[in-house]
Amino acid sequence: MTINRGRVRWQCRRALLELDLVFTRFLERHFDRLTDDQLADLDDLLRCDDYDIWAWVNGSKACENDRWKEMIGLLRQG
Repeated sequence: MTINRGRVRWQCRRALLELDLVFTRFLERHFDRLTDDQLADLDDLLRCDDYDIWAWVNGSKACENDRWKEMIGLLRQG
């Protein structure tokens, strides 16, 4: 199944300002170089609640999904 990059890019817009800023930097630096597998992982991650994603990115909560850990690392890099 092919994932629509435009749709995923749009879903990176988040209601939580801090997270929206993180995703804005992520999009500028990493998005165009994501593999299809990474894009699928990001697509899945974006279905999570903003507060959970923010907690994983800022390190206040551990992400237990091994597939998402790489994405969380890229988000932390900005």
